[in-house]
Amino acid sequence: MSMDVLIEKIKEKNNPSVIGLDPKVEYVPGFIREKCYEQYGKTLKGAAQAILEFNKNLIDGLFDIIPAVKPQAAYYEMYGYEGVRVLHETVEYAKSKGLYVIADIKRNDIGSTAEAYSSAYLGTTDIDGIQTNAFQSDSVTVNPYLGSDGIEPFINDCNKYNKSIFVLVKTSNKSSGELQDLTVDGEMLYEKVAALVNQWGQKSMGNHGYSNIGAVVGATYPEQAAKLRKMMPNAYFLVPGYGAQGGTAKDVMNSFNKDGLGAIVNSSRGIMCAYKNMKMDEKDFVNAAREAAVNMKNEIVSSL
Repeated sequence: MSMDVLIEKIKEKNNPSVIGLDPKVEYVPGFIREKCYEQYGKTLKGAAQAILEFNKNLIDGLFDIIPAVKPQAAYYEMYGYEGVRVLHETVEYAKSKGLYVIADIKRNDIGSTAEAYSSAYLGTTDIDGIQTNAFQSDSVTVNPYLGSDGIEPFINDCNKYNKSIFVLVKTSNKSSGELQDLTVDGEMLYEKVAALVNQWGQKSMGNHGYSNIGAVVGATYPEQAAKLRKMMPNAYFLVPGYGAQGGTAKDVMNSFNKDGLGAIVNSSRGIMCAYKNMKMDEKDFVNAAREAAVNMKNEIVSSL
């Protein structure tokens, strides 16, 4: 099962963290940008190529200490078809280094469109009888607010192709409560979604006691995370909000189970832009990212 694969990678690296590859071109060190601009101009292709080189360098510097990466699709789509090409190449490169890839796409729609999204990122695309992979991610984030018929195509592909999904339950952004904290029949809406995640997960259980249907639970809401951890004992949590959004190692502890498993914590800007935060020479951006990633690992593991 796919979540078993992620858990084995976490245990191998002793590191329950995932690095978000959410690059804007201004995050890329100037010497890489200038080299790509000289070749392709200040164009979508020039920016996208700079991002690809940035990503590959980060992956090269981190793959031995991290179990997974999480590229956020929007940061690639903003550079048009060249950016989507770079997303595809980033996924392929990360997988070639043995990393688990969570494509942060937050997609969903009615059943037939959900099938298309799932085919693109988890399954295969049929081309007149020939099955081919569009993207080869191991997992995706999905939006549950279209109901079960929008989730079932993803669950089916999880089971068929050994993949996983993380369902948005309680997100880390400040205004998440405008909808997620609404009371419905005496429960918060996010609690209703958690109950569905439990239900969906029963169709896809792994050997480690966790299902391939995980949940996105923000580090910025530790009290809600504690409640959700009890409600979804078999769901793996993808935990955004650590670092730049204000979440701390202490805040994420409620997302873990007593076995020390159950959650993988994301940091994006804190790793990618570590050379800026540490005021290091931009040519040392990989060393800075590695130092930040090791510090994050040590903080979480010591808290556990």
